[in-house]
Amino acid sequence: MVESESRAPEAMGRTETVMQAIRRRIAGHALAPGDKLPSIRKFARDMAVSPSTVVEAYDRLVAEGLIRPRAGSGFYVSAAMAPVARPDALPEVERAVDPFWVSRQSLDGGREMLRPGCGWLPPDWMPLAAIRRATRAAAKTDDAVLVEYGSTRGSPALRRLLVRQFMAQGIEAGAEQVLLTSSGTQAIDLICRLLLRPGDTVLVDDPCYFNFRALLRAHAVRVVGVPYTPTGPDVDLFEEALATHRPRLYLTNSALHNPTGASLSPRTAHRLLAAATAHDVTIVEDEIFADFEPEPSPRLAALDGLNRVIRIGSFSKTLSASIRCGFIAARPELVDGLIELQLATGFGGPSPLAAELVFRTLSDGSYYKHLAGLRSRLVRRRREMIAELAKLDVHPWTLPRGGFYLWCRLPRATDAAEVAKSALRDGVVLAPGNVFSVTQSATDFMRFNVAQMNADVLKLLQRTLG
Repeated sequence: MVESESRAPEAMGRTETVMQAIRRRIAGHALAPGDKLPSIRKFARDMAVSPSTVVEAYDRLVAEGLIRPRAGSGFYVSAAMAPVARPDALPEVERAVDPFWVSRQSLDGGREMLRPGCGWLPPDWMPLAAIRRATRAAAKTDDAVLVEYGSTRGSPALRRLLVRQFMAQGIEAGAEQVLLTSSGTQAIDLICRLLLRPGDTVLVDDPCYFNFRALLRAHAVRVVGVPYTPTGPDVDLFEEALATHRPRLYLTNSALHNPTGASLSPRTAHRLLAAATAHDVTIVEDEIFADFEPEPSPRLAALDGLNRVIRIGSFSKTLSASIRCGFIAARPELVDGLIELQLATGFGGPSPLAAELVFRTLSDGSYYKHLAGLRSRLVRRRREMIAELAKLDVHPWTLPRGGFYLWCRLPRATDAAEVAKSALRDGVVLAPGNVFSVTQSATDFMRFNVAQMNADVLKLLQRTLG
């Protein structure tokens, strides 16, 4: 086993060498569309490789569409040639700085982009060894997990594990109250489909996560912002908004609020629930950052018992944004309606393989050590970045208890959107304040991801703000 594994990278290199030789011949017009390629044995001799290496190279070029086989005749250059590859489009600096702006620049910018405005951790901060172990183990699991649809609620094993975690946080729920989804965003989308109609009103925090705004816009609902404070939404204004606008939903982060990093206080949590009950409003509590807290802050779902509160989350921040899997925890009758919507719109929840990978990684004894190490590492990085930003007269609006965001005010009432557009020309994605604000009242704020900050970003900010 060890010997075969040691030869594998070398064999892969030989296959790629053969493929590149064919590509060069086609690019240099030594082989034209419709021309026959050398036979496998002849090309193996020419390239000093085994026939099996040439077979693999030809098969992979067929998969790319560059060549095609003819039964009993050999391989030929495809008549319809693929277009010449061109570099990705340049950053769209001049497009509107709206709730989609940061997402588009962060996701499409290419690996060379610096992303202090994005909403995820760098790869080397993630539990890569545990993910690789889970991937190897999942490859040996039941055939059905690899090729079939999953059950309507999703992996029973993962749902039972989540229920045990909920119990440790004071939330009592059965596995039948948990529905797995393909992401946290899909969880919110399903809830909106179930509970909202075009023209309904939804309350959000101001500022709030910019994709809340984007998603609610897609549902054609009216969005009303409630000013956020270091202890949660301004409860007096929250109660006033409930009475004035009669919303159907309130969407929030209780733990390590995005973008501010604030956490809900016990007094605010109790007043929010009392007001929501009095006005018959459903609360959607997004718990995606909860595992970054050193000690749990109040949870609306725990205080409410999943009666009026729907809890959602995913694993993209602490585990992997590539393994798409989220969850909803709610009253049983709501879960039943959400199941049917998920069947109608996606024929099931997350990939059973994705759920298997999440379950195996969360069950790995090293995962919780990873979380503890992550929290400690972020404490150090936050302190470092607060000190460095202070040199630029950039200061956090509040000091978060955990997580990787700093919500900062720029000096001299600087327009953060203009700073972000300027930075993008230098290959840096920033998150200006108004993409998070319903009322566009965060013009001179910026959200920084401390894990994605480095000396180059700080130099750019010094140059821009100096």
